[in-house]
Amino acid sequence: MNVSDYVWHRLSEWGLKRVYGYPGDGVGGLDVALEKAKDRMDYVQVRHEEMAAFMASAHAKFTGEVGLCYATSGPGAIHLLNGLYDARMDHVPVVALVGQQARSAIGASYQQEVDLQTLFQGVTEYVALASVPEQIRHLIDRAVRIAHTKRAVTCVILPNDLQELDYRDPPLAHGATHTGIGYAGPAKLPDDASLRAAADVLNAGSKVAMLVGAGALDATDEAIEVAQRLQAGVAKALLGKAALPDDLPFVTGSIGLLGTRPSWDLMKNCDTFLMVGSAFPYSEFLPRPGDARGVQIDIDGSRLSLRYPMEVNMVGDSATTLRALLPLLTQKKASSWRRDIEKGMADWWDLLKERAMNSAQPLNPQRVFWELSPRLPDNAIITADSGSVANWYARDLRMRRGMKASLSGGLASLGAGTPYAVAGKMAYPDRTVIACMGDGAMQMNGLNVMITISKYWKRWSNPRLIVLVLNNRDLNQVTWEERIQLGTGKTESTQSIPDFPYHRYAELIGLKGIFVDNPDRVGAAWDEALAADRPVILEAYTDPNVPPLPPHITLKEAKNFVSMIPSEPELGSVLKNSAKELLSSVLPGKD
Repeated sequence: MNVSDYVWHRLSEWGLKRVYGYPGDGVGGLDVALEKAKDRMDYVQVRHEEMAAFMASAHAKFTGEVGLCYATSGPGAIHLLNGLYDARMDHVPVVALVGQQARSAIGASYQQEVDLQTLFQGVTEYVALASVPEQIRHLIDRAVRIAHTKRAVTCVILPNDLQELDYRDPPLAHGATHTGIGYAGPAKLPDDASLRAAADVLNAGSKVAMLVGAGALDATDEAIEVAQRLQAGVAKALLGKAALPDDLPFVTGSIGLLGTRPSWDLMKNCDTFLMVGSAFPYSEFLPRPGDARGVQIDIDGSRLSLRYPMEVNMVGDSATTLRALLPLLTQKKASSWRRDIEKGMADWWDLLKERAMNSAQPLNPQRVFWELSPRLPDNAIITADSGSVANWYARDLRMRRGMKASLSGGLASLGAGTPYAVAGKMAYPDRTVIACMGDGAMQMNGLNVMITISKYWKRWSNPRLIVLVLNNRDLNQVTWEERIQLGTGKTESTQSIPDFPYHRYAELIGLKGIFVDNPDRVGAAWDEALAADRPVILEAYTDPNVPPLPPHITLKEAKNFVSMIPSEPELGSVLKNSAKELLSSVLPGKD
């Protein structure tokens, strides 16, 4: 084997089976070797390296495995950065392989020569430049092991001349190291004293609130048992949307700016707060410090007491720790606390339906999600992009057990929804995947990802991949942020974007396109999309002026809304739709 052959061989020995990437002369040796290794390494060719990194990040999120991507030197390596930062900020393991110019040219200001070690220093936990074949084994081993163990991004840089050299094991000599494969063992369990201290706090509380995040995705049963034992209400951070099913009456849904009113009430009225596997960033949506006694569980000790001053902090795996905690918890009796939570949530679902049924010009975006929710297939995978589409995804879609869902959380990058959908489909080709996109993200990179989908869809056992596009001709989330946070009207020069026939584009590349602008046709459009024999773009022509109301409106936000009135170019529509949303909250059943 040459060095390139060995790279793919060693990665497959680690159990990595799929790589997302784009070729180039900086990785020419890897390209050739990958063709020879296709029986053990599935290669997904993207249209842009940023999409490869997003797909690797999403692969890690959906499977729990290490994600893998590669790119050529210089510009290709630079393109990876956004997707790699997505993985870093959401704490998922990704290995990136990048090319470099020949070793003899490094330092000569050669074409496409970029200081890649410095470039990747900020995004990686480990980055190394290979210089001799004898290094390759330990560089690959360390990159995979560190990525997995620390749930981090790592990078190996391979000069293109080195890729063609014969591979050699390191010698049995001073200055060489001999590494092996093998993932770390079970996650940490807190010590008995910490578990008992946590149980004492939780048992003493009469109004317990839980917040679960991405770290609790594999702790569904344990989180439900603890919530039942404590008679707690459970809110979900956005990356933990699939952690608990929404058909449980004590689950209050998302928290934060995109969250629900019951989650706000839960946090503001509790006397005890249990946070599991979450680094939810917005402290203003948590209990006021001192109002609730706090317990936190996180696999990363550096994130303990980061958002709320906890009384008991425990480093541990969510499922393992909750299982150990359960025998120490006293069964609480049914109380008005739990009954009020359940009533509040039932009322909230009624309110969401009322809002979704409000008329708009031409189509209310909430209606699109409300109609999808009961139609979601079992075990569906849902992705969402950043923007106002994330509001409706967070609130209106009811997750059921077995579903998966994710988005760009910590980075909140525009354009992640479609590459996430591709990664989900590649990992689980038998599942139906639905990407929820805004038109801004679709124009940014979603259209080029559709070409990737058109290239690969015939290999999937279930061909259904639906890309929903909310076509509102507006960068809608930022427009509403300007109105509510800055007190200014829509700035049309920056916020208005071109109309585009997304459904016709799908047909142009051999996929199915569906267009809907009539609220009475939304359900039928979803039925048609879910019955299609190929991937679909479902274009919903929606009203940009339906407000994504926060769960709690502050006095400052109300004043800013009034302040923007003189400068708002679409004032009539904004006021009319806002009035409908607010009236639904205070006068249920009224249009």
